[in-house]
Amino acid sequence: MFKLVSEYKPSGDQPKAIKELVEGVKSGKKNQVLLGATGTGKTFTIANVIKEVNKPTLVLAHNKTLAGQLYSELKELFPENHVEYFVSYYDYYQPEAYVPKTDTYIEKDASINDEIDELRHSATASILKNPDTIVVASVSCIYGVGEIEEYEKKILTLNIGDKIERNDVLEKLVEMLYERNNIDFKRGTFRVKGDVLEIIPSSEHSKGIRVDFFDDEIESIYEFDVVTGRVINQKKTISIFPASLFVTSEEKIKKAVANIKKELEERLAYFKANTYTVTLNQNGGSGGTTSVTATYNQAMPSATKPSRTYYTFAGYYTATSGGTQYYNASMGSARNWDKTAATTLYAHWTANSYTVTLDRNGGSGGTGSVTARYGS
Repeated sequence: MFKLVSEYKPSGDQPKAIKELVEGVKSGKKNQVLLGATGTGKTFTIANVIKEVNKPTLVLAHNKTLAGQLYSELKELFPENHVEYFVSYYDYYQPEAYVPKTDTYIEKDASINDEIDELRHSATASILKNPDTIVVASVSCIYGVGEIEEYEKKILTLNIGDKIERNDVLEKLVEMLYERNNIDFKRGTFRVKGDVLEIIPSSEHSKGIRVDFFDDEIESIYEFDVVTGRVINQKKTISIFPASLFVTSEEKIKKAVANIKKELEERLAYFKANTYTVTLNQNGGSGGTTSVTATYNQAMPSATKPSRTYYTFAGYYTATSGGTQYYNASMGSARNWDKTAATTLYAHWTANSYTVTLDRNGGSGGTGSVTARYGS
């Protein structure tokens, strides 16, 4: 099944290492370690183990750089087999976040590398249809990509002579998350011209599939060059894989939506039952927000601060002097609300300071100026 192509033969300690590793795999050993300095042929040794064991293989690397290097080397060693690449397709990823102090919501943002996404689809399709597959992956492969049962249910297999309506095929493609686009024909899209259906699979960008219908029967299937339109070869049967790794059935989607709505109602009820009115006493000042609705264990809601002549606002506290602070001087949340009853918070003020110049009026010596605090 696996055909290793190389002008080199195992030498030195490699034959012994290959033999022991193969025996370990066949005897059911779960963990084996191959030790070797840089440049001693560890990849070549593992390639020989893959050839001898003759099973689909996952090669896991700890980063994209090493995965890319291994992918390139194994593709050279197994040119007649399916060596695939599966790493994270994000060039940039910003998860959604909330900053309570400034009441700032940061929405999720991401940039997906289309070429890597294509390689991920190619790897997934290859695992399902080719037993001679080697997948080189980074640790991102441990994250879920949907259920294999749902993915396999969405695979569309077409054969010459099949009795099937063209519109039924189009509906199936839409369910598989392909987009109809007669203008921008690219990976993951299809277009229709009369009885001719053309598709660019999610795992390919240079080759497309052309299906010719005669009434409600598939007359011919071709693989063609997307740029030139030249027919590459004729197919008797073709399997088209979903345009997304996260496809699922309509029944599961409806069930998920119902569960989400139910949870939404529960959370709304929870938050409504755990909100409290907080009165903001200006404590000698004026203006600003006079009350807010605080949610238990959440940051204090946004509000505006009061003002007071000759004084600077210092925040809202649970007592007229001292106490626990819940709003800071800029009216940002100083702590999450942790009271279980309606409460009054009091503004704290700091008296402003002023420079007082002492004119000696013909005299000399003594203090020339002092700093006086208002009200003192």
